[in-house]
Amino acid sequence: MKTEALTIRRAHPDDAPAVAAWMADPAVFAQLLQMPHPSVEMWRERLAANKAGSGEVSLVAVREGQPVGLASLHEPRAVWRRRHAMGLGISVAAHVHGQGAGSALMQALLDHADRWANLLRVELTVFADNARAIALYRRFGFQEEGRMRGYAWRDGAYADCLSMARLNPGPSPIMGP
Repeated sequence: MKTEALTIRRAHPDDAPAVAAWMADPAVFAQLLQMPHPSVEMWRERLAANKAGSGEVSLVAVREGQPVGLASLHEPRAVWRRRHAMGLGISVAAHVHGQGAGSALMQALLDHADRWANLLRVELTVFADNARAIALYRRFGFQEEGRMRGYAWRDGAYADCLSMARLNPGPSPIMGP
């Protein structure tokens, strides 16, 4: 099956209907710390909040003119001593799982984190049974830092999550001759 190549671009509020649609899919929201039945308005507000210059960035993967994946870097709460770290969130529409959207989004976000955002750490939380996502994160250099037992309520039971992080693999931030 031939499909159009992916395009990665900054997310904007007009992407909200597509994001809300795939986030409503049980195959997607069950693996995220999201609630079922998201509203388009909520996603429109979230995407509008990630304005240029805020430090946060949200990117979408677009295939055949439609957003099929979303990945974001989120600033830590106003803690000056943690400005070197951001949290990562990523979601891909179920019908494109395994087709490279997650990898393309991770590559673009980590390039931003390493080369432009002056980040040392990128952190994330993932359900411990989400093997596909964990494999993706490991391919991009994330390492497990801990298991959080009973971390999140999912489908009527508490589920464990893993804390994972990746340090910028690049050269020292001091440049010179």
